Amino acid sequence: MTILKKYFSSLYIPLIWTGIVGILCFLPGSMIPSETHFSIPQFDKFVHVTLFGGFVFLWNLYEAGRVKEPQRLLKLFFLWYVLGNIYGIGSEYIQKYWIPGRDYDQADIIADMIGAGLAYGISNLWLLRADKK
Repeated sequence: MTILKKYFSSLYIPLIWTGIVGILCFLPGSMIPSETHFSIPQFDKFVHVTLFGGFVFLWNLYEAGRVKEPQRLLKLFFLWYVLGNIYGIGSEYIQKYWIPGRDYDQADIIADMIGAGLAYGISNLWLLRADKK
């Protein structure tokens, strides 16, 4: 746990991940490669879970490296969970109305929320509880 916090709790890691999520969500449809050779059913949902789970977990990891008070840390974890959901929902609406060749998909929103929720739970179990030991 200490190694994870030492190497991955700096501010630039979640900032870079947030940028990667934004770039991938806001690419025009023509720039996304098509799956012609192989197709994994619902693979894009796994990508959404990973992107938004990573978003929440990396921001929580950053907060865990800064804040030592468990009650404040818990509130910050929840804040990043909510922001992850807002980011996911907002990105779908931006895709629907402003990104050419991209569609709104309610299942993507659900996958984003599942990823954010899993990361929130893992953060609570792993990052918050680890400091108590």
